[in-house]
Amino acid sequence: MHISEGILSAPVLISGGAFTAIGTFIGLKKIDLEQIMPVALFSSAFFVAGLVHVPLGPGSVHLMLIGLLGVMLGWAAFPAILIALFLQALFFQFGGFAVLGVNTLTMSVPALCCYYLTRPWMDNPKTRPAAAFIAGFVAILLASLLTACALALTDTGFTAAAQLIIAANVPVMIIEGCITMFTVGFLAKVQPEILHLEYV
Repeated sequence: MHISEGILSAPVLISGGAFTAIGTFIGLKKIDLEQIMPVALFSSAFFVAGLVHVPLGPGSVHLMLIGLLGVMLGWAAFPAILIALFLQALFFQFGGFAVLGVNTLTMSVPALCCYYLTRPWMDNPKTRPAAAFIAGFVAILLASLLTACALALTDTGFTAAAQLIIAANVPVMIIEGCITMFTVGFLAKVQPEILHLEYV
């Protein structure tokens, strides 16, 4: 899901950077002292998950946990993902600094959408597992679609690659849905305050 440097057009890069800057500003404004540790924890989890690449055809796929980040952090997912992607680019040359804004946007927007989509269901223990699975699944689906859009808006010649990205990430959608569901269920039992749940 990392778009490499030298692929996207200048308008796409500038737009991605601008929207990421806005999202990061809002996210930083919403982080309070109690959230600093969870933001750091889930940013680290995102960083590590992104390092494990599984070869698939001509490319590879990897876990991202952006649905889980969205459920846990809301707007704070923007700075959490930005920092993790910056460090991945710095230490491992994943993506790159020029595309940092677009790569952050394509992962943070799905995380935020899943926060607002599934948060109302999280308080109810009966709907919590389904909500968590949907968050994990839909986050990867939206991230794939946004990445595909970034490529297609740059050049229509990337359409086939954009379609391949979506198809290749279908197994990841299911896996991330399960991981998010089990992680949320575990946290609801051992540390419900981190989820800000009304009912455990």
